[in-house]
Amino acid sequence: MDNIYAIIPVSKFENAKTRLSPFLNEKEREKLLKAMLKDVTDSLRKYVDRIILISADKEVLNYGNKLKIDTLKESSNSNLNKAISQAMDYCKDKCKNVIITPSDIPLIMKIDIDLLIEKINSYEIIISPSKGGGTNILILAPKIIETEFGDFSYLKHIKKVEKNKLKYLVYDSFFIALDVNTTEDLGEIMVHGTGSQTRKYLKDLNIIVESIHGSERLKVRRDT
Repeated sequence: MDNIYAIIPVSKFENAKTRLSPFLNEKEREKLLKAMLKDVTDSLRKYVDRIILISADKEVLNYGNKLKIDTLKESSNSNLNKAISQAMDYCKDKCKNVIITPSDIPLIMKIDIDLLIEKINSYEIIISPSKGGGTNILILAPKIIETEFGDFSYLKHIKKVEKNKLKYLVYDSFFIALDVNTTEDLGEIMVHGTGSQTRKYLKDLNIIVESIHGSERLKVRRDT
């Protein structure tokens, strides 16, 4: 059994990306998350045997069905790690490895996912950090460890795999590290996200990005 499944946990659309308000209103943030989720699933579906979207939210699950991916309803509206544990329980007798990724890393389309998946043949776990110290990709056998997603989860995952003496690879990638939370992140999508649904949607919103030399790299605004 050499199958690999992808697991994508998603919370409620209405709670999506509150740090982007008031730059984007609630409906715009919901549509942004849908665009990012489409980019992530489109990028993964060519390389994995099944994509499992897990959520407690009916609207999210319905959207997953529209994307023609498998959906799994959370047994309880609890926390992220419990949701992932439930998904891994579902996968453990069906596949050799899983790739766990969030729904908000649309630039995943820019990496060679097939090459990254192949590396798991030489390691027990592959960890790819986010720019804020989180974890944006884990590739591992289901239930080999319990996940530690949350604040600074990258260091927590490193600590856990070292404690369990597991052979691991840290895969650093700007494209994977960029999870979208701030207006500057939107600017990075405008710069690097050519061909993505996310960039197309941001262009439809008349998002403009300019280079600046200050505390932030990019100035992002809406052309009114």
